Amino acid sequence: MNDRAAAVAFILLTTALPSRAVAQHDLSGEWSARYHEDQEHRIPGPLLGDYTGLPINDAARLKADSWDASILALREHQAKPHPSTYSLRGPANIRIRKEVDPVTLETIAYELFGTFGQATRTIWLDGRPHPGPYAAHTWAGFSTGVWDGDTLRVTSTHFKAGWIQRNGVAHSDEATMTEHFIRHGDLLTVVSFVHDPMYLEEPFVRSTNFVLSPAQEIGRTQFDVVDEVVGRPKGHVPHHLPGSPGAQLKLTEFASAHRLPPSAARGGAETTYPEYQVKMLRPPSSSASAASVARVEATEVPRRAQGEQTRDEQILLMPVQGNVHMLVGAGGNITVQIGDEGVLLVDTGSGGPNDKVLAAIRQVTDKPIRILVNSHVHADHVGGNEEFAKAGRWFGGNAPGNFGLPTTNARVIAHERVLARMSAPTGQRAPSPFGAWPTETFFGSDKEIFFNDEAIQLLHQPAAHTDGDVVVFFRRSDVVVAGDLFVTTSYPVIDAENGGSVQGILDGLNRILDLTIPKDKQEGGTYVVPGHGRLCDEADVVEYRDMVTIVRDRIQNLVQKGMTLAQIKAEKPTLDYDGRYGSSDTFIEAVYRDLTRPR
Repeated sequence: MNDRAAAVAFILLTTALPSRAVAQHDLSGEWSARYHEDQEHRIPGPLLGDYTGLPINDAARLKADSWDASILALREHQAKPHPSTYSLRGPANIRIRKEVDPVTLETIAYELFGTFGQATRTIWLDGRPHPGPYAAHTWAGFSTGVWDGDTLRVTSTHFKAGWIQRNGVAHSDEATMTEHFIRHGDLLTVVSFVHDPMYLEEPFVRSTNFVLSPAQEIGRTQFDVVDEVVGRPKGHVPHHLPGSPGAQLKLTEFASAHRLPPSAARGGAETTYPEYQVKMLRPPSSSASAASVARVEATEVPRRAQGEQTRDEQILLMPVQGNVHMLVGAGGNITVQIGDEGVLLVDTGSGGPNDKVLAAIRQVTDKPIRILVNSHVHADHVGGNEEFAKAGRWFGGNAPGNFGLPTTNARVIAHERVLARMSAPTGQRAPSPFGAWPTETFFGSDKEIFFNDEAIQLLHQPAAHTDGDVVVFFRRSDVVVAGDLFVTTSYPVIDAENGGSVQGILDGLNRILDLTIPKDKQEGGTYVVPGHGRLCDEADVVEYRDMVTIVRDRIQNLVQKGMTLAQIKAEKPTLDYDGRYGSSDTFIEAVYRDLTRPR
């Protein structure tokens, strides 16, 4: 059932069951999938352009129309498993195993293993809370369950951006899901409701069935990435441009093959109701187009982007891995490395809540702050330089690179372009106070530090967010600090006045992808601290890199057609991402400016 009928059937089924305070069924066992529901959509899979039964909006349609299956040949896309929003629909069986408390012997969790791609999933039953907004996301998400009579109701959050159908129909990383696991003897039915404020007009409902199969054996699979296609330039992202033959095929081929009105194949909440069949029999409106439906702005309702910081937000210091922590709530994210030698900070925030930042660090360590590293020049990342430098201290004597001068405060390290932007020629007033300036700089492509028993690389990324951007790589902890080269709360900010460029942003994102190595199934492994927003890994950077590349290519195509900036904005080249990243005007202007600049 791919429509509202599934929800109605579920309500009738559950209301007919007796209500008991404790009426739990054991869900554990080997379960074999049954494919009679939506069989063609599951095996072999939906045709391109088939969005029937999906309550998607125009942003989702544009993203699905742009999807090119050859993107799966890219190394950074090959090992992705099916996310939990889709994994039970894939061609794979499952094993459900109970996790038992060793003292009370109560069931505290169920583990689901064996879904396609094997993004093993735990459903916690012990009442633990969901992680906060800055926690990393996974393909499995974070799931908790409670019993409603004989039904286990499961709530899942913290998904990576994934898909609800295998032909490019996506969900965002703001999607959540509610499921109902219902066992009747040897049969298991799972009814799921996927909610997504970015791509769905209303919850997407479907049911999936399994039968107990004790004899089955499910082995572990391992994915290794390879270069499947030779000759692709670095950073290439396959996709269909709006109006291209590939995109046009999705608009017409499926509908024509099944003799459907094109609008019916395009999905949308309206098309999932029985009343829509009557509407299809009416003559089409003269203003209707076979290739499109009326667009709904993805940003009509103002909302807070995931991980976006507010003035009244509390300072939060959260561990990443190894020696590294991420501190949020003080402007730009601050990265804190803690060890026997002391504390190293990457960026110092806006400078307003310095006391709260220091107090948060002091809850973990009383070691002195030794080193400050600036990822770039902006005030929300260097505003605390002066105060934290004074609050800290170097080991004594001369610091390396400090021009032979004695150093008593913490060292402040940045690329030379940051010092140039913060200072001013002799006789002119500097934009930043002298005490906030870097005490030592480097002018080459990189600088190396060994601190707290860890090798640390400072990698200059020229002409990106600014001309002084530095990516910091903690090699033992396996953490990359991106600064504002990569954020999760907005489109890239291209500071052209300070030497930034769109191509530099893309070069920087691809460089971060060169540094990151996922642990398994394109998640975990190397973690990435963005300049603003939640903790990420390689797959999150890939999603952002793909977005920037696709939007750049769309605008470039429109520029080549001779369109003006106003005409390009009217084409809404960012429609499928505006619901996630907010206003795109400044970003479109920056891309247009770079593409039309005389060479």
